[in-house]
Amino acid sequence: MLTLMYLQESDLQLIEETCTGRCRLQRGPICPTAPRHMDLGGFMKRLWAVAAAIMIMTGGNETTRAAELNPACGAPGRPVSEQGFVQIGGIPQWVAVDGQDCANPVVLIVHGGPGNPNTPFARNLFGDWSKDFTVVQWDQRGAGKTYGENKPAEDEPLTVARLTADGVEMARYATQRFGKRQVILMGGSWGSALAVNIAMAQPDLFKAYVGTAQLVNYQLDMQASYTKTLALAKAAGDAQSLAKLEPLGPPPWTDPRAFGILRRITRKYEAQGAEAPPKGWFTFGPGYDTPAYEADYTAGEDYSFLNFVGLHGDGMGPQIDLRKLGTQFAMPVWVLQGEVDLVTPQEVSKPYFDAIQAPKKTWISLPRTGHDPNRIMIDAQLAALKAAAATH
Repeated sequence: MLTLMYLQESDLQLIEETCTGRCRLQRGPICPTAPRHMDLGGFMKRLWAVAAAIMIMTGGNETTRAAELNPACGAPGRPVSEQGFVQIGGIPQWVAVDGQDCANPVVLIVHGGPGNPNTPFARNLFGDWSKDFTVVQWDQRGAGKTYGENKPAEDEPLTVARLTADGVEMARYATQRFGKRQVILMGGSWGSALAVNIAMAQPDLFKAYVGTAQLVNYQLDMQASYTKTLALAKAAGDAQSLAKLEPLGPPPWTDPRAFGILRRITRKYEAQGAEAPPKGWFTFGPGYDTPAYEADYTAGEDYSFLNFVGLHGDGMGPQIDLRKLGTQFAMPVWVLQGEVDLVTPQEVSKPYFDAIQAPKKTWISLPRTGHDPNRIMIDAQLAALKAAAATH
């Protein structure tokens, strides 16, 4: 019965998107197309006949059979490369997909920032992943091309609840689009906190959760970050950094500039112990290397960051405390943490991980790695995703 219900919902979405034309494409069929004079009655009769035949079959792989009827995955071995706006949460949101075989597992990446989508440099960071996975990138509300298409008023707030609902809808779209019952959810930094909210809100959509630079509790993370960075600056006799850190005092902060001041200094000290990323990794790729896009990216980053910290320390970030969601995960969990991460230090993320109850959980400490991506982090993420895909 699950197969029948899944096929019905998936193809009804196909009919709805075809008839309303609610998606605008830039390259590739994010929304399927079909003649507007489609015989819906005949289509549904054929659909029910096929679904009934599948229900009585035994053996084989259910995901593969569903994919064979899915518009994006006509047959195993078919590559997927598409990008465009998808209606999520009542607005068009930007989605980019890359994979060499649509029969592969799907990974939904929840980007960090907030306001820092991976899409401009996804091929540089994750291009090799397309051999083993269908990688789905999503510009969150208030970020990147989604921001450019839906410029909000300055006083229009971003909320964790709204972004969580968007993420659940995005995951459901990905399962239906690519003929999967579940996807693997991956998030880093801000994206790790949002991804845990998404996973907790609709756990049946996710085969596994992979978190990197796990943000657990903003206040505790910032306190540990400030304490460790201040100690490093004192040990180094770094008068310039101390002149900026000491007036801030330890968090909580009400000055929206405080986080940014600390973050710039943490990058300085992380760089001393972390392997640098390859040159050119964070250069905007084709289709994103235009003045208009760069302006939207910067504006979205500013808008999202201000909503994150809040004008008076009352933004989304200071409200984050993942323990309030509970520590019982319905899916396997991997947490990857840089050993020299000064933004989400292991002193906070490891006790949270230890408290997690899950069918399987794995902690991975990354040497010579800070908060930002480098080759060590990307390779470890791919290895974790492969382990997650193999988990039954």
